[in-house]
Amino acid sequence: MKTINILSASVALILFANQQADAQIKLGDLFKKVMAKQTTTTIATGTPSTIEIGLGIKEALQIGVSAGADRLSVKDGFLGNLAVKILMPPEAQKVEKTLRGIGLNQLCDNVITSLNRAAEDAATEAKPIFISAIKQMTLTDATNILLGNNDAATAYFKRVTTSQLMQKFSPIVTTSLSKVNATKYYSDLTSQYNRLPLVKPVNTNLTEYVTQKAIDGLFIEVAKEELKIRGNLNSRSTTLLQKVFGYADKKKI
Repeated sequence: MKTINILSASVALILFANQQADAQIKLGDLFKKVMAKQTTTTIATGTPSTIEIGLGIKEALQIGVSAGADRLSVKDGFLGNLAVKILMPPEAQKVEKTLRGIGLNQLCDNVITSLNRAAEDAATEAKPIFISAIKQMTLTDATNILLGNNDAATAYFKRVTTSQLMQKFSPIVTTSLSKVNATKYYSDLTSQYNRLPLVKPVNTNLTEYVTQKAIDGLFIEVAKEELKIRGNLNSRSTTLLQKVFGYADKKKI
């Protein structure tokens, strides 16, 4: 009987020890989670260093320009987006109105669709140019962007990438205009119009027009992404972004 009692007591002691160990493990895990949360909060709300500001801005801009360029480079990226959709050149809008008035709607629609397809083609080349501009950004540029106006990043891109984009886009747009029959459709449209009596012939440099519109569209999308990360806390997907833009929020109060 004594042996049995001793054995029972030993088993009970072992079970109690195991329960205590389990409790300690669970408490340890909980402590780690709490500490991790506190550390994250501290990191996210502290004052960022100049290096962190530079890294944070670059991270935010890479996310933004990638999202903007990707949206525009797919089918209907321009055509289906009213904010950037490319319409007839200003000097051809009278042509469009006249031709639609005599039933040539399909011809006008073909021109507009093909102009937007050419821009969507060109947009695929935008991301590397923007990423290159981000890599070359100085810490002063990054700080000025962070604490500047809500379009400070977009303004920076316009300043440092427009000439590169024009140079890169122009040959792509020229090729795309032919590939999607934009040149043919536009030639058909102007030929039809120029046959009408007493009209002034229309002559548009389509490559220049579509190139500029494609670049304008890219900057519109980049501006949207910039506003999103400045104004929407959920868009600050990393601790670094939370820290850097949280700091900017406080500075602007």
